[in-house]
Amino acid sequence: MPKAEAATQQATSPAQPYDPAYDPLKSATPGAGRDYAPTYWIGTAGEPPADDGPITQDTDADVVIIGSGFTGLTAAIFLAQEYGIQATVLEANRSSWGCSTRNGGQAQCASGRLKRSQWIQRYGLDTALKLHRECLDAMDTFKGLIADIDCDPQPGGHLYVAHRDKVMPGLEKEAKLLRETFDYDARILDADTVKREWIGDQEAAGAMHEPEGIGIHAGKLAFGYLKKARALGVKVHPASPVQGFETRGGVHYLTTPGGVVKARAVGIATGGYTSQSLHRELKNRLLPILSNSIVTRPLSDDELTACNMHTHQVITDTRVLRHYYRLLPDNRLQIGSRSAITGRDAPQQKYENLLIGNMHRKFPALEGIEIDYSWWGWVDVSHDMMPRIHQPDPGETVYYALGYGGNGVMYSAQAGRRLAQWIAGHGQELDLPIFTSKLPFPNVREMVESQAFAPFRRFGQHFLYRWYYLKDEVL
Repeated sequence: MPKAEAATQQATSPAQPYDPAYDPLKSATPGAGRDYAPTYWIGTAGEPPADDGPITQDTDADVVIIGSGFTGLTAAIFLAQEYGIQATVLEANRSSWGCSTRNGGQAQCASGRLKRSQWIQRYGLDTALKLHRECLDAMDTFKGLIADIDCDPQPGGHLYVAHRDKVMPGLEKEAKLLRETFDYDARILDADTVKREWIGDQEAAGAMHEPEGIGIHAGKLAFGYLKKARALGVKVHPASPVQGFETRGGVHYLTTPGGVVKARAVGIATGGYTSQSLHRELKNRLLPILSNSIVTRPLSDDELTACNMHTHQVITDTRVLRHYYRLLPDNRLQIGSRSAITGRDAPQQKYENLLIGNMHRKFPALEGIEIDYSWWGWVDVSHDMMPRIHQPDPGETVYYALGYGGNGVMYSAQAGRRLAQWIAGHGQELDLPIFTSKLPFPNVREMVESQAFAPFRRFGQHFLYRWYYLKDEVL
């Protein structure tokens, strides 16, 4: 193999260290060639697979995907498999550097943050039923994609734990709706059954169990997607942030540090790491929020018994500022929840301590246990809590798939498939609101939407976090 070719058959080494204070609302780009965050997923996934190295000269591409996370790589996979289109993927830092290697690894049957009952309130029953079918189809898409990827799957469903007695009536109503209206076999468990047969979460006042849900190793999945994409002829270029984006005569010119990439079509899949200046159609249309996550050392048999940990299924609780947690295959406990509001504040120890304290409330037997991994990451939340896979300007071949609100592990696979569908010219077949409308600007109680509210979003987030805390813990 020639030396020049051999040089591309390895993972690109980091050019800059990880930046713990990065903030997508403040930074012009996510960086250029920065190292991974120190997550459990990166620490235990093995060596990153080979990539195609940074862009080093001006080049032409039929299709460019911006972002090499779950969405970007699956979009490239589906473009190659279903439409015979070989995409070029541009990544600012290392492959799958953002959301895809900082999440909780929970693949749930959801898109966005709204419940089925809220879908009915917003869209009506017929559309809600179609959205549910889209989620079931998405889960099948995800299962098909990971079938030949060694990503430590933990199947069996999702346990939605009531963190207080007062939320149980609402949970029972939602489960009844899922069974009777959506033909989805959700069932209610009482507190004693949850603690005795499932998991000894001392806050549990009961739970709803739904049949779909899979835990995965996020790092191994990201690396598996990368291998699968490159085997199909996809080119993946890390350390190549898009620093300029112009469209002239229907052609897109993407400026990177190493050269300009000219493309016929562009798909944007940058998640919570979407820069305000990346493209005019994205400015102020996402609210990136931070989520913290910790992973303990492996639990001993006595600790597993003391915590009554009888399941490896994915678990969340019913807080608005929810906790997501599960027992990993190596018997470590992983748990995550809210974090700081700004990137500057994210490294403060108090946010990790808050999460550790919450873990102790759920599992008192783990008080004092060593924490082996701690990290935080940005989540792409849309202002109406639902994702969009959309072509914002019918006159331009620019598309995006964004706004999963923390439920992107599973739905990103379907979003990549739908993004590929748009890029290949079949977007007119998609008729759900998440495909036919833009990401909205900030709003006030979903009644008044305006870009003018954007400068006040983080002030509003401070207020909402206080209100959510009262709602979750006090009222």
